[in-house]
Amino acid sequence: MFRACGLRDDDFKKPLIGVANTWIEIGPCNYHLRELAVHVKDGIRAAGGTPLEFNTVSISDGITMGTEGMRASLISREVITDSIELVTRGNMFDALVVLVGCDKTIPAGIMSLARLNIPGLVLYGGSIAPGKFEGHSVTIQDVYEAIGSHSHGDMSDARLKALEDVACPGAGACGGQFTANTMALVCEFLGIAPMGLSSVPATDAGKAHSGRRAGELVMELLRKDVTPSKIITKSSIENAIAGVAATGGSTNSVLHLLAIANEAKIPLNIDDFDRISSRTPIIADLKPAGRFVAVDMYAAGGTALVAKRLLEAKHLHGDALTVTGKTLAEEAASAKETPNQEVVRKIDSPLKPTGGLVILKGNLAPDGCVIKVAGHDYKTFRGPARVFDNEELAFAAVDKNQIKAGDVVVIRYEGPKGGPGMREMLAVTAALVGAGLEDSVALLTDGRFSGATRGFMVGHVAPEAAHGGPIAAIADGDIVVFDIPGRKLSVELSDAEIQKRLSSWKAPAPRFANGVMAKYALLVSSAAVGAVTLVPASFVSSSQSPAAARNPSQAQLGRTL
Repeated sequence: MFRACGLRDDDFKKPLIGVANTWIEIGPCNYHLRELAVHVKDGIRAAGGTPLEFNTVSISDGITMGTEGMRASLISREVITDSIELVTRGNMFDALVVLVGCDKTIPAGIMSLARLNIPGLVLYGGSIAPGKFEGHSVTIQDVYEAIGSHSHGDMSDARLKALEDVACPGAGACGGQFTANTMALVCEFLGIAPMGLSSVPATDAGKAHSGRRAGELVMELLRKDVTPSKIITKSSIENAIAGVAATGGSTNSVLHLLAIANEAKIPLNIDDFDRISSRTPIIADLKPAGRFVAVDMYAAGGTALVAKRLLEAKHLHGDALTVTGKTLAEEAASAKETPNQEVVRKIDSPLKPTGGLVILKGNLAPDGCVIKVAGHDYKTFRGPARVFDNEELAFAAVDKNQIKAGDVVVIRYEGPKGGPGMREMLAVTAALVGAGLEDSVALLTDGRFSGATRGFMVGHVAPEAAHGGPIAAIADGDIVVFDIPGRKLSVELSDAEIQKRLSSWKAPAPRFANGVMAKYALLVSSAAVGAVTLVPASFVSSSQSPAAARNPSQAQLGRTL
């Protein structure tokens, strides 16, 4: 069978290296990964391996945003992880390189490596170049916010069309410190991606070298038997959280790092994010809160420069191992800062003294919720609830100018189970910004936010409405209070009143009765633990621990050299 695919006798004598490609023709984030895979395979061959490329699925968050298709986004994280596991187990690969691009492919790539625990690494396809509009750089974020301005009468059809035409000029993932670039930084700070290779922009001439070097590195990992469990540790996860906090990264990182920790069997809870973020300054001036995009940070000195700054202030575990064989501190020591760059601040002059992620709890979110505070200094907000049972109803209200200053927009039944799939609310949040309500309206949801979201927006409210969480009890006009310093999200109702309302609450019928959506809704856990799908405890044999069942040794899974 392999001969029929072009392999020869010499190929069979070498380790078989899986190249998991998340290439797809739908969307720029992953569009160029076929070409990148060629260079990865060249590197594997040059280092003595036989590469075997295979594909999995990908969902473009930017394309599905604001539609029913967005329900597939978070679900795809689990499908991608499962499919990489299936192909790897089925073919007994010795090692694995995972090529990633759009938002969910990145955590899925890490999760599959953690689950399989064979030598491997992740390589990010890189960021898109910024578009140019009326003399300044723009990203997809500007388009979504322009939609709000347009519906508010502040932007013409022609000008919106002109912006749309130039916002995404070619291949690569969305340009700001949105979810894709946040998770790419996570890969490097975790150590599961070679520092400096992933952050090379998608269309940069140096990307080919990144691919070839990744192919060479996976062979080094195999020869030294360096598995993901030796790299993904509690220390490296804490490094990743600090990196997210210091760059004003996406709230989606909370979901994804919790899911990665689950696969790696590492204790991590939602409160760890607040603990680490509260001691980590924001030092990267990146969109959506700041001025610059990912390619600007790469030109300024890249992720290594961010790590170097944080290490100088003792905010990272410098002894954490990376896939290059060096520690994080050793990688950061090689950072080359561009003279007079303005993207990455010095530790003694941060943009903000504390990080971009804050965890709130209270009678509306007993299990927690997430707010990104990069780019604003809001401390408290109090206002009447405007309640919507799905994203479309909320967007229609914004579009018709029915949301007023002082309102608290509540969007529920959009959680992991209730959605299903925990849709991102960028269409609504960007419309609020475009309508000029960014500083005067708050929003909370059991759904998610795009990394491009900015403003007083709280997501991942847990328990979600579909599980009978307190968010299901809110009614129009109830007073909702956000207290950032006190880390509280509450509604001005007594516990007795909340319980009285919930006692008459009935769970809505599932939106899907069969297929992947129904399976996901049945198995998915709370956002507070990463919205991972869980096997019922009764299914796991008492004679074998879950860790042993899901983390076989290399000898069990692959071949030996």
